[in-house]
Amino acid sequence: MLFDEIISKDPIVVKGIITKMLNSSTNSSKLVLGIDPGQRIGVSVTYLENEIARAFFVSLDKLIPYLISILAELPAARKIVKIGNGDMKTANKILQMLNLQFCSKFEIEFVDESSTTLKIKNHNQRGKRDMLSAQFISQRTGNSKSILPLSITG
Repeated sequence: MLFDEIISKDPIVVKGIITKMLNSSTNSSKLVLGIDPGQRIGVSVTYLENEIARAFFVSLDKLIPYLISILAELPAARKIVKIGNGDMKTANKILQMLNLQFCSKFEIEFVDESSTTLKIKNHNQRGKRDMLSAQFISQRTGNSKSILPLSITG
C-alpha cells in the first residue's frame, strides 16, 4: 500500500492496517464493533483480537459514517456488529441505518448488556463509561444473524 493512500485514511483504519501488518501470522481475521446504545453511544473496535479504538457519539448521523468507514476499509473474513440490548429502539435504528448505507455483508448480534456499566467517579468523564460498556459488549456473545445489504436482497 502506498504512503499517500494510507495517510488519507481515517486514523483508526491506519491503526488497523498497521495491526494487520504486525500480526500477519494471526489466523483470526475478525473485526468486531461493540456498541453501547443510548443517549451517548459508546463504541469499541476490535480487529485481529486487538482493541484498536474506543469512541463515543451523541448523534447517529455521526456514528453511522464512522462505523461504515471502519467496516469498509478493514479487511476481515468476519465483520461482526455487537449491539447491547439496553436501548433496543436505538439499537434497531443503528441496524436499520447500517443496513441501508453499508453495501456489504456483516453479522449482527444483540447482546445482553446487563452488568456492563461500571460506576466511575465524576459520573461519566468524556463518555468513558459508555466506551467501557461497549468494550464489554464486544466481548460477549449473542444470537448471531447474517445481514445482507438491501442492494442484494432488494
